[in-house]
Amino acid sequence: MNLKPILVRLQNAIGRDDLIEQMVLISTPETPVWKQGQPEKSVNLIVGYNSSPNSHTALDIALLIAHQTRLATKAQVAVQVVYVIEENQSSHGAEVLQKEEFASQRATEQNPPHCSASFSLREFDTGVTTQTKMQVNAAYSQEILVDRFAQAESILRQASCLAAEWKSSFKAHLRFGCIARELRKVVTSESANLLLLGCNSINHPIVQQLGWDFPCSVLGIPNFVNDKRA
Repeated sequence: MNLKPILVRLQNAIGRDDLIEQMVLISTPETPVWKQGQPEKSVNLIVGYNSSPNSHTALDIALLIAHQTRLATKAQVAVQVVYVIEENQSSHGAEVLQKEEFASQRATEQNPPHCSASFSLREFDTGVTTQTKMQVNAAYSQEILVDRFAQAESILRQASCLAAEWKSSFKAHLRFGCIARELRKVVTSESANLLLLGCNSINHPIVQQLGWDFPCSVLGIPNFVNDKRA
């Protein structure tokens, strides 16, 4: 997948001309010239999501890209989110995928009217079910695990509702382990065209962990988003 047409359409939509420089964190080789005339029949966009403001922005951008791509190419476009329950709590990726405290939020949280109340983790592609049996550390109590799965359900429900607003094809992945490793697994298994993360620097630890041999291009959020929040 060639990034330039995507980013040009995105630039036109938000009135910027510097998104390529600001958003491309990892770029895979461009499609050979002899293949460029062959339109994509389907496009998969993956988003690393944990409901933080930055990952929310990444999901918004992915949904906008999906909408523009459908209009411009008539291709089938799917937006997929990945939430990773980490093996330990000392992650460097705080603003991208690290867990947040949802105990008080869940006590008052209400489903948006367009979001099904029967939403559950069984709807997700969750390789975590079998992974947990083999990988979960004995130090984790059952109560902590239950709390983390409830948190994950809340986070992925939110993402599902955002996608529903755009009438976008949506799929969620709940994973357990190292963020970068699990992102790579999902991107590979889904033959993803693009990964979007809620960070804006190639020096971010998660981007560094992905490695320069990552199977698809990686976009972050534009610098001006954080500038506006400052």
